[in-house]
Amino acid sequence: MSFINDDFLLKNETAKRLYHSYAENLPIIDYHCHIQPKEIAEDKHFSDITEVWLGGDHYKWRLIRMTGAPESEITGNCDPIVKFRHFAAALPKAAGNPMYHWTHLELKRYFDCDDILSPKTADGIYKHCNEVLARPDMSAKGIIRRSNVKMIGTTDDPVDSLEWHEKIAEDKSFNTMVLPSFRPDKAVNIDKPGFCEYIGALAKAAGIEILSVEDVKKALTLRLEHFSRHGCRAADHGLDYPVFEENYAEAAQKVFEKAMAGEKITQKEADAYKTAILLHCGREYARLGIVMQIHYNCQRMVNSRYSALLGPDTGFDCIRTCDGSQEIVRFLDELDREGNLPKTVLYSLNPADNELLDTVAGSFPGEEGIQKVQHGAAWWFNDTKSGMEAQLKSVANLLPLGGFIGMLTDSRSFLSYTRHEYFRRILCNLLGEWVEAGEYPEDEEALKEIVEGVCYKNAAKFFGVK
Repeated sequence: MSFINDDFLLKNETAKRLYHSYAENLPIIDYHCHIQPKEIAEDKHFSDITEVWLGGDHYKWRLIRMTGAPESEITGNCDPIVKFRHFAAALPKAAGNPMYHWTHLELKRYFDCDDILSPKTADGIYKHCNEVLARPDMSAKGIIRRSNVKMIGTTDDPVDSLEWHEKIAEDKSFNTMVLPSFRPDKAVNIDKPGFCEYIGALAKAAGIEILSVEDVKKALTLRLEHFSRHGCRAADHGLDYPVFEENYAEAAQKVFEKAMAGEKITQKEADAYKTAILLHCGREYARLGIVMQIHYNCQRMVNSRYSALLGPDTGFDCIRTCDGSQEIVRFLDELDREGNLPKTVLYSLNPADNELLDTVAGSFPGEEGIQKVQHGAAWWFNDTKSGMEAQLKSVANLLPLGGFIGMLTDSRSFLSYTRHEYFRRILCNLLGEWVEAGEYPEDEEALKEIVEGVCYKNAAKFFGVK
């Protein structure tokens, strides 16, 4: 029997029924990812499995590094099969790691391959996958079609022209919505290198001169309106920690002037500026009907030696521990009091924050049948079987589970859509356990509504996908 069989992760009869009857064939709303719109617009064909699997995938790089492979044979320019063999050698050691499941789900779904990846099978799987990738239907668009993806939310800088999104929209034979998501981190992070240079780029993109905080706000609004005209449904902020400074309005301009003059600023000063810009963004999201996503509690590039060598997003990040609860609540409350709180999704990289985020979400009522503040899907290091179960249980304990907007890939790979299948199986198994333990009635109509809502319908409604 194949390792990835029809009932993979479904450990009871109720789970099997729920998954195969309701979850399995639903379309995918992938509302947050990092794939490149240029590759979709050009309908990229991949040269080999190493490119599509290991190119830019810091999850896999991190796993391979832990086995002692040389960096030149992980992220360097060596023969692709050498990199693939290193991954094949590392994977059997990864029992309990979601990478093991993701890998074999992808082999099964995209390459019809039941073999278990290991050093013994590596060369045969490499050859087989490359033969499959050579088929015309295994292009970027072909993989998306095959995955039944209805909407993709890419992650885009405010200075982006969005020309590739325009080209995608021009292809009337391609029915998947590929929408830009507004990611203004470089305009927010006044305390990070490159801020002054970025303000110059933002001014050029917006077509205005930026001499003040109000100019920054105006420029961001102009670019956000540009994004909105291109179908933008979501924005995203990657914060090290939540911020809220009471005297932000008075302090922000002085802090901006200091930073633009090249002077050092304190964390408190930086937080005042960030508060002013984030609140402005939140108000504009509410005005334009754009969902605000906030990711926080990540320490990025903690290995300075490797980070200097390879740059960001290469696998040298870890969980941060900070409370941030007061700042989150004050930030949301400021917008709510004004009537400017947009639909919001909160993600923390620290799993200890599960209950915190669920109780925060429960403090801001929904509207029009939508839970307005969401605890986002288990993120990054929490994107595991146990991490998803813990997050789902926390949501169920403290919010209506049936109002949750479900899964996303948060990935740079076109083969990562199986993560939605992984999540759906875990959700159905959890519901099945509760039913068969007598903790929830065998109410087929109610169960169907929960499964279809969490797997697809809630996200479709939340992000306005028809």
